Amino acid sequence: MSTGKELPDLAEVLARILQQVPPGQHAVLIALAERLAAERYRGWATEVAGPDRRAGLLACADREEEIARRVEALYPAAAPQRDLLASQPDLLELNRTLFAGRPLAQQFVLQARGERLGAATWRAFAQGEQTVERRDTFLGCALLEEESAAYLESIVGDA
Repeated sequence: MSTGKELPDLAEVLARILQQVPPGQHAVLIALAERLAAERYRGWATEVAGPDRRAGLLACADREEEIARRVEALYPAAAPQRDLLASQPDLLELNRTLFAGRPLAQQFVLQARGERLGAATWRAFAQGEQTVERRDTFLGCALLEEESAAYLESIVGDA
């Protein structure tokens, strides 16, 4: 496997996407990206050998969905995700192309980096929150991200 130097800088990619929406919709847009990641995990689960790996990847998908649910619950008045997605076609394109053509191990490395970035992002949101409930929600999301990152890193370490 490569050293990952040719892998995209996910922080830069995320920043470009977030610049296209108002700050009040950043968390909702990231929640949408979490749902797209859940789909990716489910796809990987069909590609790997062994029930343990499949179960691990499906657990990651479930965590992504849980993060999205928690964040969406904080923003009930936000534009529906389909409207947000329609206004951000780059997100779907990036979701398709970022991982395309890469060996599965590289995809796992890239996703693990994304999970670590997600954890840092949720922690940054938590720092800006005034209520304990919202802060705790974001911190809980960060922990879920880290669980998935650790799982993916264990797979790559086993490869």
